[in-house]
Amino acid sequence: MKNCKDITRLFSERMERPLSTSERIQLKLHCMMCTGCKNFGDHMLDIRQMARQFAKGSDPMDPVQKKK
Repeated sequence: MKNCKDITRLFSERMERPLSTSERIQLKLHCMMCTGCKNFGDHMLDIRQMARQFAKGSDPMDPVQKKK
């Protein structure tokens, strides 16, 4: 079983390349037991989504744009 440091590294690598089946399983199993790592992964996905929207020229945190 991987430790939290290894899991956070896998979350980062997941943004750059497809993970192997073994890596995906290890990630899921660890996050079922560790809420800290699960939260870290969720936050990484949120940050990536915000960065993509920002690059498109929209601000995901702008309340005016949220109403559209």
